[in-house]
This record gives sequence, structure tokens and C-alpha cells, in this order.
Amino acid sequence: MSISVLVLMLMGAMIATAGLVVDGGQKVTAATRAETAAVGASRAAGNAAATQQLGGHNSVGAATRAAKAYLAGQPGVSGSVSVSGGIVLIQTTATESTIFLSAIGIGQVTGQGNAEANIVATGGTR
Repeated sequence: MSISVLVLMLMGAMIATAGLVVDGGQKVTAATRAETAAVGASRAAGNAAATQQLGGHNSVGAATRAAKAYLAGQPGVSGSVSVSGGIVLIQTTATESTIFLSAIGIGQVTGQGNAEANIVATGGTR
């Protein structure tokens, strides 16, 4: 085996490794964006619920609307908001374009996030 073939093989391996590192970073970025959006939406839901409860209004509806409004303001993040047993559940998804993996047909990576906010009646316990 000649030196030039060996150098070509090593360069290919190094480029592949760099691609995995860079696009792995893109995956982490997508997951971080999704998780940050989910946590922010749950915080908005909790704040809205607390405010409405103090005023004697429907806290579940306000929490859901606040979480959806927060997610609507997050570019590149999609998500869903649901309520079950006094808990607002937020699930989000974010995507990032790949840099090196697009050469083999993987154009984007996806990250997911989840968060929840407990809606407890004023003076109540859970």
C-alpha cells in the first residue's frame, strides 16, 4: 500500500470524525432549544394559572393559553400542550440543519423537550 492511499484513508476518517462531532453538536443544539422552549412554556403556564387562581378564574384555560402563546413565539420549535389531572404537559420538537451529514442524505437532526407545570388550587396541596 502506498503512502498516498494511506493518507487518503486517514483524511477520509478524519473528515468523517469531524462531521460526527459537528453534526452531533447540531443535535445537542436542537435538543437544548426544544427543552428550553418546553421549560419556558411550563413556566408561563404556571404563572398564568397562579394569577388566575388568585382572581378566582379558570386557571386551566389560562395556563393552556399561556403555554401555547409562549410556544408560538419560539422560532423553529413546534410543540403541544395538554392538561391531565391538574398538570399541564408540554412536549416540544426542534430541528437543526446538518453540515457534514447532508452529504450522505441526512439533512437535519431533531431534538425533543418535555416539561410540566402543576396547577394546584390556592391553599390546596398535591
